[in-house]
Amino acid sequence: MTEQAIKPASDHIDIADARRRIKAIFIGSIGNLVEWYDFYAYTAFALYFAPAFFPGSDPVVQQLNVAVVFAATFLMRPLGGWLFGYLADHFGRRISLTLSVVFMCFGSLIIALTPTYATIGFAAPVILALARVIEGLSLGGEYGASATYLSEVADPKHRGFYSSFQYVTLIGGQLTAIIVLLLLQKVFLTPEELKAWGWRIPFAIGALLAIFAAVMRRGLHETEAFEEARKVVKPTGSITNLLRYPRELLLVVGLTAGGTAAFYTFTTYMQTFVKLSVGLTEDQTTFVIFGTLIFATILQPIYGAISDKIGRKPLLIFFGVAGTLATVPLLMTLKETKSPFVAFVLICCAWLFVAGYTSINAVVKAELFPTNVRALGVGLPYAITVSVFGGTAPAIALYFKSIGHEEWFYFYLSGIICLSLVIYATMRDTKHTSAMHRHE
Repeated sequence: MTEQAIKPASDHIDIADARRRIKAIFIGSIGNLVEWYDFYAYTAFALYFAPAFFPGSDPVVQQLNVAVVFAATFLMRPLGGWLFGYLADHFGRRISLTLSVVFMCFGSLIIALTPTYATIGFAAPVILALARVIEGLSLGGEYGASATYLSEVADPKHRGFYSSFQYVTLIGGQLTAIIVLLLLQKVFLTPEELKAWGWRIPFAIGALLAIFAAVMRRGLHETEAFEEARKVVKPTGSITNLLRYPRELLLVVGLTAGGTAAFYTFTTYMQTFVKLSVGLTEDQTTFVIFGTLIFATILQPIYGAISDKIGRKPLLIFFGVAGTLATVPLLMTLKETKSPFVAFVLICCAWLFVAGYTSINAVVKAELFPTNVRALGVGLPYAITVSVFGGTAPAIALYFKSIGHEEWFYFYLSGIICLSLVIYATMRDTKHTSAMHRHE
């Protein structure tokens, strides 16, 4: 009779704890989605707002100027990784997460309200660049703080599953930007209205969503790991303290390089590739990319849950081997097809192995570092590596295409993934040797 009385109480505690964790994961993830929506809205609506900020009749020059400002965002990400990583390790995960989404709100609001070049002249592109710098700082800090929070708030048995929602919402931000684009293009506005003023709408939406996310994040509870670490050691979050873990820092760089190059190839660059190289129409391109991103989103929690059963290392090796061997033939076949359906299937095939990295890379990095330097250790080397290998992937691909050797990029991507495979094969499986319990 006593056992029967105790068991329901235990179940009640477990259910209450699970609900608390799920709520925290949801709020943390929603903020991540909003951040990435704001980030991708810039790319999605570039064709419409470029003439407003960069005068001239040549659309290629206008898009080049937009791309330069886009690249500047990546240059700011390491600084954001340091700033918000320091805040997360020194003052807590919650305050860092809240401030990062507030920064994104300001960036989007500035773009939505900035007068055009015709009104204020050269100040218009300068203000646009400033807004993107703010967004770059925000994004640079969001990854480390978010990966740390989601990993720490999850229970140990489901850490891979819960942390996979970082990339669910990261991809979801791009999907949301595409949905807003389609609604404005096909339902609410004409092309002329979009070019005249409609391009401001997605940035205004982003700013409002960021305010909503910031309010929600203010109510997040601090992670138990951070609270326990604060009792053991004085929080620092300093670079000096972080440099005590050189092996872990190099591991983050090595395991990120191939994965981030593949991710930006099959998200940001793939829209350009299927339009310019495959030759699909704009509508076909949009729907193919939209469909593959939905497929990629579904894969993330599935792969995350698998990693909780078999470990992180097998999935990373799967990505490394498949990415090294399949990237070149897959992209060559994709280039030759003229069918939107075949293009969709081929890109989904790529996501079958790319998800082996995206679904668990956040938790793997979080499991490498002790609590007192975790956010900085995850965020800073990741931001640097993404700036070098991820943000440059579309530019490198377009450069090879411009000199008549587009296939060189396929081998470049395959080579970068192969280098990361060496790291995956030689590193420890962080699920079995996790540092999540260490407070140093």
